Amino acid sequence: MNFVEELRWRGMIHDLMPGTEEQLQKEMTSAYIGFDPTADSLHIGHLVSVMMLRHFQRAGHRPIALVGGATGMIGDPSMKSAERNLLDEASLRHNQESIQKQLAKFLDFDSDAPNAAALVNNYDWMKDYSFLHFIRDIGKHITVNYMMAKDSVRKRLGSESNTGMSFTEFSYQLMQGYDFLYLYRHEGCRLQMGGSDQWGNITTGTELIRRKEGGEAFALVCPLITKADGTKFGKTESGNVWLDRRYTSPYAFYQFWLNVSDEDAARYIRIFTELGKEEIASLEDEQTAAPHLRPLQKRLAKEITLMVHSQADYDMATEASEILFGKSTAESLKKLDEETLLAVFDGVPQFGISKDELAAGIKAIDLLTEKAPVFSSKGEMRKLVQSGGLSINKEKLTNPEALIEPASLLNNKYLLAQKGKKNYFLLIVG
Repeated sequence: MNFVEELRWRGMIHDLMPGTEEQLQKEMTSAYIGFDPTADSLHIGHLVSVMMLRHFQRAGHRPIALVGGATGMIGDPSMKSAERNLLDEASLRHNQESIQKQLAKFLDFDSDAPNAAALVNNYDWMKDYSFLHFIRDIGKHITVNYMMAKDSVRKRLGSESNTGMSFTEFSYQLMQGYDFLYLYRHEGCRLQMGGSDQWGNITTGTELIRRKEGGEAFALVCPLITKADGTKFGKTESGNVWLDRRYTSPYAFYQFWLNVSDEDAARYIRIFTELGKEEIASLEDEQTAAPHLRPLQKRLAKEITLMVHSQADYDMATEASEILFGKSTAESLKKLDEETLLAVFDGVPQFGISKDELAAGIKAIDLLTEKAPVFSSKGEMRKLVQSGGLSINKEKLTNPEALIEPASLLNNKYLLAQKGKKNYFLLIVG
């Protein structure tokens, strides 16, 4: 497959250097993208870069994922308004290992194929490089005028906040440029890719390779992804959407994609999946015919959840979605693990109940009025029970005097009360 053509129809090319496409058609080529190890998980903002490397490998080329252990100690000033905290080496090593495990779900690192992916850490070649040698060997080849002309520098220096830029951050593009030079020398790497905000840093590398080696190297960047309404992609009210389930549960991850707008779904399904043109066109036709069924969002959420998590996580997420919208059974609810149950009912009113109060059983009417005030009065609860509007763990409660016992608990700890169709209350026994 033609890698540039593939990215082009998917809307994943913002700019590329002349000669890039010809280089890729000529021979198997190595390309790298850098990942900032400031956390021990990637988030969905990184997924565009990950998918670029995945498509690159599918096209028969060799992807290199660079974890920026050295540059992560400095912080990239591109499009940032302030300098960030620096990480210690132990934290960076831990983050690198975690990121590699996540990347292994997308890239083939282990096969004997000539285009098997490689993982490198620029800390390995920067840690013993003395400052004196660096400024002599690298610094003298790139002028301050050249560095000052970069957008990432000009915007920071010209900002109204007037915070300026430390020499540490100013030197970032030189360090990233040296990464490209190092990989050109040691891995035969001819191409660096990234987001459009990285264009200045990447072209510093191509210039360094030209001046130091007399060699030719290339750059390709993708657009920065935004939502249709112009707001930042990948952020929710609670923060980043992470690939690690410790920070974003598979259910919440699935829900994020399921809830994107129709316009965003049409763009994202090209960028974040491997589905082909015909299949995407067919899904778009379905969406036009029945937008309320959300076929684009459902397929998008499925493809990404399967890539990042697993079939079991996807199945749990879809089943959990049915529970929330009232189309499921008590059996479905009982199958949910604790992580998914808490994710589904995150934000609903919660009440704590002591184990002792439930040990010998307690009448539902006493539990839901006195111990956990789901109802303001027993009369209100009796009235709703009579009309068939109250469920406990998705089973209709027909008798307000019914005994609730420890055996009723979900995951030995939870009870779910539901008033009407949409009002849920989670009772947590501890």
